[in-house]
Amino acid sequence: MSPSEESKHTMSTSQAKIGVLLVNLGTPDSTKTGDVRKYLREFLMDGRVIDFPFIPRWMLVNLIIAPFRAPKSAGEYRKLWTERGSPLLFHTQDLKDRLVQKLDPKKYLVAMAMRYQNPSIKKALNELNKANVKKIIVLPLFPQYASATNGSVIDRVMEIARGWQIIPEMTFVSNYVDHPLFLEAWSELGREAMEKHDYDKFLFSYHGLPERQIRKGSVEGHCKLGTCCAAYGLKNQFCYRAQCFQTTRLVAAKLGLPEDKVVTCFQSRLGKDPWIKPYTEDLIKQFAKEGVKKVLVFSPAFVADCLETTVEVGEEYKEQFEELGGEHWDLVPSLNSSDTWVRCVEDLIVSRS
Repeated sequence: MSPSEESKHTMSTSQAKIGVLLVNLGTPDSTKTGDVRKYLREFLMDGRVIDFPFIPRWMLVNLIIAPFRAPKSAGEYRKLWTERGSPLLFHTQDLKDRLVQKLDPKKYLVAMAMRYQNPSIKKALNELNKANVKKIIVLPLFPQYASATNGSVIDRVMEIARGWQIIPEMTFVSNYVDHPLFLEAWSELGREAMEKHDYDKFLFSYHGLPERQIRKGSVEGHCKLGTCCAAYGLKNQFCYRAQCFQTTRLVAAKLGLPEDKVVTCFQSRLGKDPWIKPYTEDLIKQFAKEGVKKVLVFSPAFVADCLETTVEVGEEYKEQFEELGGEHWDLVPSLNSSDTWVRCVEDLIVSRS
């Protein structure tokens, strides 16, 4: 290759951009029961979400859960929907738009997708592929790794890319529970919320998982679903429960919260199998017995306001708490597209470029 040809080759490859794919969980296209049913079927038929063999999973989802749960879930989504549609979707879009403003447009091309429904991962990846990007950084918007969330996103991306003739370099961000800006973003929101009252308890409520999924990922039998989560290290760095307890410890430390006032728990159970404990609902009952009156709730597994935060934690749990004699149940809003969170996402991308 002559010097001029080599220079031309170097210039052409340096002009190729780095693709960025932001992926959140997903949302129905509308609050119509049919759209909600379609969403539930795609979501729950994921073998990483309900980790049963295909036939019993198909029967459970299509004959029991989706038909009977869809009408109720559609009603819940109607409480949540705004003029802009689904908060999960438009907050993720806002995050993408703000990230585009931060990143060098000559170097990066940003796309976003939902793991389930629209915009699809396939559509977003095809957009990046057609742009001939030299690398793709995939950022699942789930701070704590779980097979049912981050693992599912990574699995789907690899499934699609497997069909490409040319597969560019790919980087996956598995978790970021200890990223300084992630912790600062939650701390900022927490400090603002703490100005309202002198709270008796600080509750950190995370989405739940079946215990069997935690055991499946246990390294050398380390997981006991108990005190093993009191320390975070090599053997439990990808244990979802351990990551949640670590997130609580780190955010609480930044806020200077007394240890005896901080509680970690898990919500959103499905089915009769045991899920990771303690359950949020059980702690609400325990608070009533202890005479707890004022609770501030964080939901650090969710970076955008959604059904699980706004309705489940912000309304349903609040109602239960107040019925049992509680006075103040306040929810810290999700990160959405806050300044520090945008800076965190920017750093997660740039540091891997």
